[in-house]
Amino acid sequence: MGSRVLKYLAWLAYSGVVVVAFVVSGYFAFNLFVRSGVTAVPALAGLAGNAAAAAARDHGLRLRWREGEERYDEAVPTGHVILQAPTAGSLVKRGSTIEVVRSLGEELVEVPDLRGKALQAAQVTLAASGLVLGRTAGIYAAGGTPGTVVQQSPAADTRVGKNSSVEAYLCVEDPSETYLMPDLVYRRLSEVQRYFGALGLRIGSVKFETYEGIAGGVVLRQYPLPGHQLRKNDVISLVVTTLESRA
Repeated sequence: MGSRVLKYLAWLAYSGVVVVAFVVSGYFAFNLFVRSGVTAVPALAGLAGNAAAAAARDHGLRLRWREGEERYDEAVPTGHVILQAPTAGSLVKRGSTIEVVRSLGEELVEVPDLRGKALQAAQVTLAASGLVLGRTAGIYAAGGTPGTVVQQSPAADTRVGKNSSVEAYLCVEDPSETYLMPDLVYRRLSEVQRYFGALGLRIGSVKFETYEGIAGGVVLRQYPLPGHQLRKNDVISLVVTTLESRA
């Protein structure tokens, strides 16, 4: 009786092994059959056109460029793949098509001409072109209007990347034409006029006041005050004793 039970159990174990082996082999055979025409999509982003097409062919796939969907990207060179569908690693059947988008590279814009513009106007002009104002410096330029742009870098009409900075050089007055305001109080108006006339400077305002004890035509007050810097375009204002005053 015991031997029959053992034989029966052995037969069951053997049958179980056969069934398991059949299921496992069937699974792998079916999986191989299903996957025999399937491949993983290669990573094409960043590849040039020829290289992307070759990578697709190596996997039994075709490549198609999406026309009209090109886009700018400063990190991906012009003509290289920027996007792909299906994505890398996806499983597709051999002979399928991968659609890709071509990069236009970095977007370039023309640098506008800033010469003759004040600093604020130059900033507005650059912003309208997709650029920003970079370093500014003052330089002397004969014939230039102080406070306006006389030079720039890069030069006008140069093509640069969007959001690039443009340096501007602003005209400043000739330092040789800057003077130190002298003390004019108690000097005669006629002498002061001759002095500033010889320097090419002008007296813009002269007011007269009566002041007892001081002869007429003598400077009482001045603007700018003594010691201040004086430039050719500055206006000099004086208060002078009236001619009716007597010593």
